[in-house]
Amino acid sequence: MTLTEELPQILKDFEFGTEKYAVNVVEAILNLAMRRNASDLHLLPQENGTELALYFRIDGVLESAGSIAGAVNVVSRLKVISSLLTYRTDIPQEGRVKRNSAESEIRISTFPTLHGEKAVVRFFVGSGQYSYLADLNYEAEIQQQIEHLLLQTSGLLLTCGPAGAGKTTSLYAFIREIQRASANSRSICTLEDPVEAVVPGISQSLVKPETDFNYQRGLISLMRQDPDVIMVGEIRDRETAQIVFQASLTGNFVLSTFHAGTAADALGRLADMDIEPYVIRSGLSAILAQRLLRKVCECQSSASESCPKCRRTGYAGRIVVAELLKIQDQNLIQGVLNRVDVQTLEKLAITSGMTTMVQSAQRFERDGETTMEECIRVFGPDFSS
Repeated sequence: MTLTEELPQILKDFEFGTEKYAVNVVEAILNLAMRRNASDLHLLPQENGTELALYFRIDGVLESAGSIAGAVNVVSRLKVISSLLTYRTDIPQEGRVKRNSAESEIRISTFPTLHGEKAVVRFFVGSGQYSYLADLNYEAEIQQQIEHLLLQTSGLLLTCGPAGAGKTTSLYAFIREIQRASANSRSICTLEDPVEAVVPGISQSLVKPETDFNYQRGLISLMRQDPDVIMVGEIRDRETAQIVFQASLTGNFVLSTFHAGTAADALGRLADMDIEPYVIRSGLSAILAQRLLRKVCECQSSASESCPKCRRTGYAGRIVVAELLKIQDQNLIQGVLNRVDVQTLEKLAITSGMTTMVQSAQRFERDGETTMEECIRVFGPDFSS
C-alpha cells in the first residue's frame, strides 16, 4: 500500500475541528513514519493556509503522502510535544521529543514560510538499534581495513559524505566495535551535537555551541580526562580540526565526520582550512567516504505490481558504497606535502590502490543490486559518462 493510500485510512476517524484532532493526527503520522522507517517527515503549508502537504523521506527519497487539514493546529501540537514556543511563528525553532532511550529519538524543527510554518521531523535510530561494523555490510576488503584501523592507539579516522550518507550510523558502529574488541579496557569519550544514541559504558557529552562548552573547549578539556578513544560528532571549522589533529598526534585515537564528497575532496578541504600538510601526513590515518544507494527489491524478478516491501517503488533497503583512502602511499603523501589540487590527489589515491565509490557503484549496478537511475540520482548526471 502506498503512502497516499494508507494516510487517508489511518486518519478517517479523526474529524477536523474536534478537541483531540491535532493530538490524534500527530500521533498517527509519527507512528506511520516510524513504521515505514522514514528518516524525515516534512509538513509543508499550502497556499490556502489550512492544509499541510506531507512527505516522508524513505531510503533517502521523499515520497508524497497527500495532505491533511488543520495546518496551524498540527504544527502547534508538534511544537508542544517538543517544548517549543507555540506563540512564536515568526522565527525558526528546534526541539526534541523526549522518549524512552531505547526508542527512536525525534527532533522537530519549524521554519516560517510565505504560507505558514513548515515543520520537519527527523527520526534518529534508537539507542538499542545501532549496529556493529559487520552489520553495516561494507564490502569485505573495506571492512577488513576498517577492523584493522579500529585497533590503532593513535591517529584520526575521518568518515565523509553528504547529509544522509550514514556517517553517524557508521561512527556509532565503530565505537561499539572498539568497545567490544577491547572488553571495555579502553576509555572511550564522545563530544556530540546532538547525542543521537546512548551507548552504555562510554562517556558521552553534549556540546552546546551557543555556550562556552563548544567542540573546541570540550576537546581541550577532554584531552585532560585520560581518554584512549575520542569520537567527535563533526568537524565544522578550522579550530575544531586543529584540536582534533592535536589529539590524534598526542596518543589518542580519534574518530569524526566531515562534510566532503570524496576522500580526495576531504584532503582538499583540510588544506583549505590551513591544516599544515605535515600535520595531515602525521595525524591522519585514513579517510572513509561513503554514499547509500537504494537496493533493487526482490519483486523486480517476479514483476509484482503490489509489493508491500517496496510500495511499488522497485526498491527496498539500501546498500553502502564506500572508498577508503589510507595515508601511507609515498606518492600520495608527497602530493599532500606539495599541496597539489584535488584532481591530482584523486589520481594519486587511485594509483595507490583505492577503489572509488563510483567504481563500486558501477559494480553493484552491473550485478543488478541497484540501477543506473539510482546511481545517477546519488552521484549526479556525470555518473554514466
